[in-house]
Amino acid sequence: MHTSPLAPEQAAVPPAELPPRLLALEPIREPGWAWPACREGACPSLTPRRVSAELVMLLEWWSCTECTLFTDQATMDCFGKEHVVIILNHNFEIDFLCGWTMCERFGVLGSSKVLAKRELLYVPLIGWTWYFLEIVFCKRKWEEDRDTVIEGLKRLSDYPEYMWFLLYCEGTRFTEKKHRVSMEVAASKGLPALKYHLLPRTKGFTTAVQCLRGTVAAVYDVTLNFRGNKNPSLLGILYGKKYEADMCVRRFPLKDIPQEEKEAAQWLHKLYQEKDALQEMYNQKGVFPGEQFKPTRRPWTLLNFLAWATILLSPLFSFVLGVFASGSPLLILMFLGFVGAASFGVRRLIGVTEIEKGSSYGNQEFKKKE
Repeated sequence: MHTSPLAPEQAAVPPAELPPRLLALEPIREPGWAWPACREGACPSLTPRRVSAELVMLLEWWSCTECTLFTDQATMDCFGKEHVVIILNHNFEIDFLCGWTMCERFGVLGSSKVLAKRELLYVPLIGWTWYFLEIVFCKRKWEEDRDTVIEGLKRLSDYPEYMWFLLYCEGTRFTEKKHRVSMEVAASKGLPALKYHLLPRTKGFTTAVQCLRGTVAAVYDVTLNFRGNKNPSLLGILYGKKYEADMCVRRFPLKDIPQEEKEAAQWLHKLYQEKDALQEMYNQKGVFPGEQFKPTRRPWTLLNFLAWATILLSPLFSFVLGVFASGSPLLILMFLGFVGAASFGVRRLIGVTEIEKGSSYGNQEFKKKE
């Protein structure tokens, strides 16, 4: 996942369609100073490390969730040392957070990228930060997305740091309804049925490997599941619940993936059949094949949290004490109203990750020709 300078004529999202707050800030979104500064960590409020590190801290240090990799030593030796495209199954509310954790442990959290649904652009903090860091947004309608996606991917081709670019090829989170519709489409196309995945959307993948060929060294196929048949949630992480995540990682050199779109699409369909077999094995045996590795969690996310807590909480506590010491009912009510609004906003942000509140994309869209 990754970042790079944005040419003014290559805006990933047309300015006219931006949220008002982002539209107002569009003039500063120039390559002259904003992007180099963010790459070097000089704009701490905007760098993906500063934002995502807080969530990674919750997973690693607050809930103490463990992540185990099932792979081989040769693949482990490549982590954090090459540009890659990552394909991850989209079954869980915190699958993105497990991906961020692995990015952090191998030192590429600050250069992580994702092909994200455009609705996330309007989510306060997360979506707006991603916009400034050149995350590639799409409407999940290829006729409208093609030029935007290609421009976004081309901007990543000269990124100076090692980049991990995440693709959810299924396009949306797995639900029983979406799976049923997806398998109807698979049957109509003569494709084998999948038990644990939706039919992958091939356009984004084939375009990514075409645009990033010569930059990306490999594709990492990551199949994620949780021990004990648990279905974790971000709310559970906030409550301190501990989960055990298992991730099967397979490395495919990009040179071994077909260049032609049709052959690359067939390769992806075959990959998902293999991912389905891996999930079946996991459900039967409780483990993935391969050696087990537990990358050591690094202290940086915790130190980052403690540093910001020290800077912000001391004046905040002083302010709260001043509010209640004032004895003013109006001031106290205004403060409580602000706290309530902030709590509501946080809950809405969490709702973005919840499967039952996910988009309806996939319920009918699978019936349309890709």
